[in-house]
Amino acid sequence: MAGKNPRIGDLLIEAGLVTASQVEQALKQQEKGGGELLGATLIRLGFVDEKNLATALSKQLKIPFFSMENWPGIASNAKRLTYLIPEVYARKNTVLVIERKDGVMVVALTDPTDVVLLDNLQKMTRLEIESVIATRTDIIAALNQIYTEGGALKSAVESFRLQSGFESSAAAGAAGLGNAVAEIDKAPVVQLTNLILDEAMRYRASDIHLEPYEKETSIRFRIDGVLKSVAPPDKTIFTALVSRLKILSNMDIAEKRLPQDGSFTATVRNKVYDFRVSTVPTIYGEKMVLRILDRSSARLELGILGFEADELALFREAINKPNGLILITGPTGSGKTTTLYSALNELKGEQVNITTIEDPVEYQLEGVNQVQVKSSIGLTFASALRSFLRQDPDIILVGETRDLETAQICIRSSLTGHLVFSTIHTNDAISSVTRLQDIGIEPFLVASSLTLIVAQRLVRRLCEKCKMPHQPNWESIPKEVVWDRSKTIYQAVGCEDCAKTGYLGRMAIYEIVPVYEDMRELIAKKAPISELRALALKNGWPTLAQSAFKKVFLGITSLDEALRMVMIREG
Repeated sequence: MAGKNPRIGDLLIEAGLVTASQVEQALKQQEKGGGELLGATLIRLGFVDEKNLATALSKQLKIPFFSMENWPGIASNAKRLTYLIPEVYARKNTVLVIERKDGVMVVALTDPTDVVLLDNLQKMTRLEIESVIATRTDIIAALNQIYTEGGALKSAVESFRLQSGFESSAAAGAAGLGNAVAEIDKAPVVQLTNLILDEAMRYRASDIHLEPYEKETSIRFRIDGVLKSVAPPDKTIFTALVSRLKILSNMDIAEKRLPQDGSFTATVRNKVYDFRVSTVPTIYGEKMVLRILDRSSARLELGILGFEADELALFREAINKPNGLILITGPTGSGKTTTLYSALNELKGEQVNITTIEDPVEYQLEGVNQVQVKSSIGLTFASALRSFLRQDPDIILVGETRDLETAQICIRSSLTGHLVFSTIHTNDAISSVTRLQDIGIEPFLVASSLTLIVAQRLVRRLCEKCKMPHQPNWESIPKEVVWDRSKTIYQAVGCEDCAKTGYLGRMAIYEIVPVYEDMRELIAKKAPISELRALALKNGWPTLAQSAFKKVFLGITSLDEALRMVMIREG
């Protein structure tokens, strides 16, 4: 727009839609704070209808009026242009990109006299801005259709496929590393990287997988423990995308033959996230996985993890003992670290010296001395543990018991007055006993040091907004589960709140086995695992299966999720 921009209040008074006193009243409301636009204030006060306001401004400013009636004809084009403006910015400022042509971007706005917004859009996109007028209701409706499940990312990928300027991987290699870096820094790759991170945060992903195959590529988000595919880019864009992420992670982009690890920190959706990045060379190129760590969302409280009241009492009894070995077992990604950190968070204080050795240190705990494993310089679990014993510790956390030397030091530490926490990889709690014996620990040492064994898994929580009552297949219920048919159970359905998965968040299920005198006697005698399990059941310690199905009875998770997560092993 050339010349001085007219004020929206004057335009509406001139059009006869509002009076000067009504505009003055709305301006006073604005002065009270909140950052609301004048037009929105006038609508909220009931002085003008939003459609009348938009059509009047359209006539006064001689700017086209956009209505949702026109949406079907431009929808596909608008969806391809979502990469130009991040979704968060578009929603916050109620702006819809409609068209891009010859260096000009056409946008729908509620207030085309907002010169600050127009200037910001021009700086953000480096395009000239043309505006059309629309109601807030219509713009939000269009944005909701554009940003459907995977919509933004899919649209951006399709748009990038149509753009020129990307060399093939072979051509980039031939041109030399300098030219390759120049290609990687081109705006579309940067925008696509940002959009992938933004979409991952939108769906609460814990990991991002970028995978190359012979003729195509794959991008998958791990959401509540389950991988979900999103729109994949083509091979050329994929190569540039991986290289862009390697640069952010301080990796060597020229090295494609060996695995690499790196990390970076980024602000996404107004929150700071840590990204741990790993690459491995496959036969079709480099596969990359990004682990997403959100420190602000890590609530390290034992009471919210998923313990039943009696389980929590047993756990707290063990962690408040002055010495002993507490083992947490479960597969990667089962929440073991969160359980351990929550325990340390509860125990830490001025009178306690807590030292940890971890690989890696996932979260920083104030008041806890945390050490990162560095095998390349000889800083291993075992070597750090030997040093810890000269540091006057009260509580020691060993990230993982992997070998005989580490296990021996853990056992020795627990027997000499220290409380020791560690993890071990077994399928259930009782199997940890035989695992320690298989490593080479004598049965009498296992029996005398162990105080508590905890096996755990994570199950997805049903979305409260869309879960529906469900009639189960009774034959699918494990025999060990006592089923109350009077209970209503629920199944996953899917809605916008849960990204159409039917689940929203996860919680832990536990199998807790305290090692009392009767259990010690069996362990010391090297009793078979079947006897150990039988004693645990006799003493009333529930299995993982029983814990999972209790969550089904309570309406927290679904039957399908319980069956998917729990591995039931006969003795």
